[in-house]
Amino acid sequence: MRYSYFLNTSFAAVVAAVRPFVDFPDSGADLFWSDLADGELPALGDIWGLNDFQWAARHVMNLTTYQFFTAGAAGEWSYRNNLEAFGRVKMRPRVVRGVRTPNETLGTSILGHNFSAPFYITACGRAQLTHPDAELGLLRGAARAGILYIGAASTNWESVDANRAEGQVTFQQWYMSSNLTKVQADFDRAKAAGSSAIALTVDSPAISNRIRSWRWGLNDRDSATAFLDWDTYATFTNMTDLPIILKGVQTVEDVREAAAHGVPAVILSNHGGRGVDTAPSPLEVALEIYDEEPELFDQIEVLAEGGIRYGTDVLKLLALGVRAVGLGRPFYFANQYSEDGVARAADLLKHEIAHDAANIGLSDIHDINASYIKLGLPSTYNGWYT
Repeated sequence: MRYSYFLNTSFAAVVAAVRPFVDFPDSGADLFWSDLADGELPALGDIWGLNDFQWAARHVMNLTTYQFFTAGAAGEWSYRNNLEAFGRVKMRPRVVRGVRTPNETLGTSILGHNFSAPFYITACGRAQLTHPDAELGLLRGAARAGILYIGAASTNWESVDANRAEGQVTFQQWYMSSNLTKVQADFDRAKAAGSSAIALTVDSPAISNRIRSWRWGLNDRDSATAFLDWDTYATFTNMTDLPIILKGVQTVEDVREAAAHGVPAVILSNHGGRGVDTAPSPLEVALEIYDEEPELFDQIEVLAEGGIRYGTDVLKLLALGVRAVGLGRPFYFANQYSEDGVARAADLLKHEIAHDAANIGLSDIHDINASYIKLGLPSTYNGWYT
């Protein structure tokens, strides 16, 4: 099976030596910006890729803040794997295909709402650490780019509503409560604040082992577990007319169950590598679905988020059947420039997707399918353990 082959070839390649993890590749940023003063942001016009925003964050943010945004769970294998899994799936470029203007075909829909591109800003939290505008920079940047914004549970929902652009669609992340009175109040508040859907986070029933975060005093070590079963989900759906999607699905079985229980959409995610360590990347889960039950992509809207940094990352997920992909950290790093940075990040990613699509022989992004990707033996292994 394709998914098994993906795992087996990755495992077989662990003959490579253990090496330190590097957040992003060397693209000449250190040399180009070598004369920047401490705490000085690079000129926004000199930013040419999403990883440049992280370079800027590492240069400008205080150490504690940067640790918050880059921390994962336990040994942080899932955090690294989210990024590196994409390199183990190869593109299969086609040539002499009469390619024309794929940039005009980037639009997609999520739960019936139309957007300009197949990616969105997902909830990450603590936007106030990136810029005084906090989540408003993300919200306004999303509006300028014509993409979906999913507000973090910790955001000021009413502030988002007050600053929403005319016609702008936003979803609201939500962590469940066993107190149904509070649940009803939260749902009513989300609707009053103009949210178009609830993104129920399901991958964190208990606090994870966030060793790096604990070391820097960034997260509590103990918290109550959250009970959720399908009866509870049904109760929630009867308490609001907003669609409730599941954020944090990590197996084909749970996608199947979600579809069977009438869930309108799921987000493949391992909480940005902050849930249980060694959980699969969203790309690996999408591969599992494609390999074992590809019809699920037609039965339920499947979104995915985690580790996406390049246009090819987006295309690989779309090729498997994912409808749209979410990015958290890159947009939060871009928010150091407030809405201008967020809008530029979206523009850069749109440009990459369109040009990468053209370079694999696509005129229309919607024509992509699994024939454009291939699983093969990597020349070097990018993992951590031997």
